[in-house]
Amino acid sequence: MKCEVGDLHFQYETHGEGMPILMIHGFGIDRHVMTGCMEPSFKTRSGWKRIYFDLPGMGRTPAPHWMSNADQMLEAILAFVNKVLEDDSFLVAGESYGGYLARAIVKSMPERLKGALLICPVILADRKRRELPIRQIFVRDEPFLAGIEQTEWKKMFERVLVVQDQQRWNRFGQDIIPGMRTKDRAFLDQFQKYGYNLSFDVDQLEHPFDRPSLIFSGRQDTSVGYHDSLTLVENFSRGTFAILDRAGHGLEVEQETVFNCLVDEWLNRVEEDDRRLSNSE
Repeated sequence: MKCEVGDLHFQYETHGEGMPILMIHGFGIDRHVMTGCMEPSFKTRSGWKRIYFDLPGMGRTPAPHWMSNADQMLEAILAFVNKVLEDDSFLVAGESYGGYLARAIVKSMPERLKGALLICPVILADRKRRELPIRQIFVRDEPFLAGIEQTEWKKMFERVLVVQDQQRWNRFGQDIIPGMRTKDRAFLDQFQKYGYNLSFDVDQLEHPFDRPSLIFSGRQDTSVGYHDSLTLVENFSRGTFAILDRAGHGLEVEQETVFNCLVDEWLNRVEEDDRRLSNSE
């Protein structure tokens, strides 16, 4: 599907009907990472409309010539939200850089949000300021990995995941590689160098966000770390914070069972909260 916002053509897909959830993927990949980790939670759950879209310069959404920074990207996302959802309330889920942008949405329109999910979110856009753990590998299937050609995909897999086996490689091929193949490298290189940071502090909220939230971090995540995520505790007054051991920046596949369980519990809390507020009106 295509959503035109001026000269920007967002490519997106929807699954199901009901309460909308906006899914925001990470930097340099595409919506496959979100469909891969989120769709299993809806196999036996109805009443939810999942909206997966590709950010500009990633997946199948072309980067417009005028976009050069995160403020412009956020403005485009908000325009996409207003066009696709009009005035409807919704939830937001963001992974990595998408978790950074998701918090900007929490700051920009908290009154429209019914919940938030952050998966290994970028907390500090400035990489030099991040507090990162020591690199560890817990599982490495040497015979299997030896049979894979040494490509940029394999290098990223080995750099990011702390559980490196065939099961995780298969998910990496399904969720990550498609976006790596289609990204606009020139645009993203310039964006990352000059426009990656928003011009404002996304975590300076007027009031704590008081709807059900879930924040995941990997204890061994050497990309964004885990320690900095604890600074968000007071911002999400109904937030569950899960720092998972044996998990890096691929937490959703390295600790898939725990991930699915906590996402399911988060959705239960959102449904309960929605019923409670509806009954009180």
